[in-house]
Amino acid sequence: MSVRQTATAVRGRYQPRISLWWWLTKPSYLLFVLRELSSVFIAWFIVFLLLFVRAVYQGEGQYERFLDFAANPFVVFVNLVALAFVLLHTVTWFVLTPQALPLHLRGRRVPGGLIIASQYVGWLVVSAFVFWLVVGW
Repeated sequence: MSVRQTATAVRGRYQPRISLWWWLTKPSYLLFVLRELSSVFIAWFIVFLLLFVRAVYQGEGQYERFLDFAANPFVVFVNLVALAFVLLHTVTWFVLTPQALPLHLRGRRVPGGLIIASQYVGWLVVSAFVFWLVVGW
């Protein structure tokens, strides 16, 4: 008897073997795994931002070296992939918010579409403000 068969017999129930690629069998599983993977790229964005702030704090020479590092084609590619994952994470979170945090107003549940739309409006306002700060119109 193999170790797996012994373990199955001890537990007294059948456990089918699960493929390593189980998450490719349904689009919802793939989206789940991609959303979980997005946390790695969100962590990268945080580290990248902290390195940027550190370089600015340390002076012009360090800032110039950081800009050279950021202009590396590999770093640009990683940041573009990270941006795609951050957008995926944001959009999927916005869609899940009405289920994760139901909102009631005057005893009635606020429609999920309204909650989602308000998040997009907030995202747009904050993005416009940051764009204004960077461009300086």
